Amino acid sequence: MAADPRVLALAARVAEGSERDVPGLLLKLKAIDNLLFLGRRLQARFIRAVKDEEKQDFLRYFQTVTDAICWLFGGHIQLTECVLQNDHFLKLLISDSVETAVTMMSVLHSILGVNSSVLLRVDEEILHSLLDELVYKLSSSTNPVIGNSATKLLLLMAKFCKQLLKLLAARYKGLNVLLSKQWTGKGFDRDLSQLLDLLYLEQSNGKEEVQRQHQAACVIQATWKGFQTRKRLKKLPQAVTALQRSFRAKREQELQLLEKQKEDEALKLQMQIQRQRAMRLFHERQLALLEIIHPSQINKHMQEMEVKSALTIQRFWRGYRARKNFHQQKQSLKEYKAAVIIQRAACKFLEKQRRKKTLSSWKDPKGLSDEQRVALQQKVDDYIKLHPASQMSEEMSKELHMQAQEKLAQFLLRSRLDQRAAQRRETLLAQVNTDVELLMNAPQLAETTEKDLAVFMSRSVPVATKAKESHNAMLKYARWPWWKKLGDEFEEDDVIPDDILNAELGSLFIGGRKSL
Repeated sequence: MAADPRVLALAARVAEGSERDVPGLLLKLKAIDNLLFLGRRLQARFIRAVKDEEKQDFLRYFQTVTDAICWLFGGHIQLTECVLQNDHFLKLLISDSVETAVTMMSVLHSILGVNSSVLLRVDEEILHSLLDELVYKLSSSTNPVIGNSATKLLLLMAKFCKQLLKLLAARYKGLNVLLSKQWTGKGFDRDLSQLLDLLYLEQSNGKEEVQRQHQAACVIQATWKGFQTRKRLKKLPQAVTALQRSFRAKREQELQLLEKQKEDEALKLQMQIQRQRAMRLFHERQLALLEIIHPSQINKHMQEMEVKSALTIQRFWRGYRARKNFHQQKQSLKEYKAAVIIQRAACKFLEKQRRKKTLSSWKDPKGLSDEQRVALQQKVDDYIKLHPASQMSEEMSKELHMQAQEKLAQFLLRSRLDQRAAQRRETLLAQVNTDVELLMNAPQLAETTEKDLAVFMSRSVPVATKAKESHNAMLKYARWPWWKKLGDEFEEDDVIPDDILNAELGSLFIGGRKSL
């Protein structure tokens, strides 16, 4: 069988070249990649094999391949980094097979023995993957061979570099507990104790570092708290003043609350006394009536009293229900008025926009040419000839003038009468609006006082009250923000809002007669 010419050419270059050129030539040949790939295929065949003889054969072939890899990087240490950074090497190490896993860990041990600094030159991700796999084998396996190999590898890494020891102690917090509980007394206690001592020593150093950082944090906190305390002491007079003000306000509030409670208790006591007095008077009146009324009329009198009592109860109940319904309708009435204001504002805004579009679309008519002007003049002359103006005498003109004067006088008289009738209607409507608003703002029956009764009994008090409310409403309207004047922002400058007009005219004027 003829040899591959490329292999022959490479062999010639190796024979002619120096020893330094051999690793580069091996990399070009991809010897490491091919051997690792071959090892993966042999590992897969070994795992799938059923017979013991086949397993032993594939395992022997696999060990031959790993020995070849060790022989290569044993003669050329530059290849160790290439072996660790190869994806096939990590996949060969991540295996559930005890034989192949132990073989690959021995290869890793040989790499560290040949070139102990190679772990510092590989990528951090590859280093973490190797450490994760070794710690995983220690935590998941119970085989002493696996435990011994993984422990020796971790001990070699920890002895070689302090950075790797710090990484082990920081990345795997419970590693020392796992090693002491699971692998003590399994035949490799010497290596295990050395690894545990290194881990405990690193953890103690880490604790000292944590204590030092804790002390530094305490110093910083003490300095900051001292600064804050001095700052608060500077502001202490202002804080004392604010505290005194708050205490006085709270004490004043408590006194007001206590006084209000006393007033409420006095009012309840007074109402109870009045109720008892009313009941006593009622019973005395009943006894007096019983003495006056003939015995045969007592039943009739009692029936009349029951009817009157029932009517009184019904009247009070209907009044209470009507007032309750009226107070419930207040909110819906306010919402209705608000909706009307918003709709009015939106309609005015749309109308204004429509007017702007109409005015912008209007254009001046184009001027007439001489020919069009002559033709138009000719049409006008023809129309005047066909429809001549009628002649009117002077008496007919005077008579027509007198008729126009009579019709104008009749129209003016009729307009005055209509104006007076409209004024009476507006007066009556203003009076109704005043009564409605007084009823809306009236307090509940339990809170009614004699002043509230005077408002409804006198016709002059509502006028003064409504005038004051209208004046206050005008002042409040002048101080309103823009969002409360939503219904007025689209109006013209000389237009008075309807609400203010009603407040000035409809609410204040109550004179005149009640009926037309």
